[in-house]
Amino acid sequence: MKDYLVKATTYNGMVRAYAISSTNTVGEASRRHDTWATASAALGRTITITAMMGAMLKGDDSITVKVEGKGPIGAIIADGNAEGQVRAYVTNPHVDFDLNEKGKLDVARAVGKEGNISVTKDLGLKDYFTGEVPIISGEISEDFTYYFANSEQIPSAVGAGVLVNPDLSILAAGGFIVQVMPGADEEIIDRLEEEIQSFPAISTLIREGNTPEQILARLFGDEEVKIHEKLPIEFRCKCSKERVEQAIIGLGNAEIRSMIDEDKGAEATCHFCNETYHFNETELEALIQ
Repeated sequence: MKDYLVKATTYNGMVRAYAISSTNTVGEASRRHDTWATASAALGRTITITAMMGAMLKGDDSITVKVEGKGPIGAIIADGNAEGQVRAYVTNPHVDFDLNEKGKLDVARAVGKEGNISVTKDLGLKDYFTGEVPIISGEISEDFTYYFANSEQIPSAVGAGVLVNPDLSILAAGGFIVQVMPGADEEIIDRLEEEIQSFPAISTLIREGNTPEQILARLFGDEEVKIHEKLPIEFRCKCSKERVEQAIIGLGNAEIRSMIDEDKGAEATCHFCNETYHFNETELEALIQ
């Protein structure tokens, strides 16, 4: 199944919901960065949530998410946009631990609990919107639930999960975001809390073959779920050899000459996709202004 998300409303428009299947996207990120199991889970949860947050934007708007809990995994950085394109990397991909007391990958131990989550939105204006909250658990889903409630003042429930195969490939990944709109009564909120607390692990539902639509139908029970949009999701990086060329030109002629004379060439690796671009002496000569 190709990765995609759906945007929906329920409870007569008083609740907004997103659900996503992100197995292939998380798998591509894991493959590119050679992540070990616990790092894959942390990176995958962040990518999944960032893709859904990107889907909340419009036009050419984009979002950058940074999760930095001062744990051994280091920072996780993810970019997303309104077109369903997302990319991400983790500072230390080779992090793994024994399963935690619940028998799950110990993401909280890898992420840490002493840092912050920051979200920067580029809305095509001169100023950027940036929100930041402290990490409360390191499990990532709970931390983004806290982010929405405290930074954007939107009562929300965020769920994201990743299952990793023994060979470190990604078995299943997905997530949901449920948000209560202004004016919703307490009865709706109470029902949602009950439904979410008893809801199965999202990654298990994806592994069993449930689509994003089926996940929302199961989550909201008898309530009518109105699907408004279906958006393809993919790992897509913005880097290119042309962009790297412009960066090298920006270093100035003296630095380029040094690359030619001393290093006999140059190479640059993109943090987000791990793609490496090589430049020989002839190519560098052509970049001298």
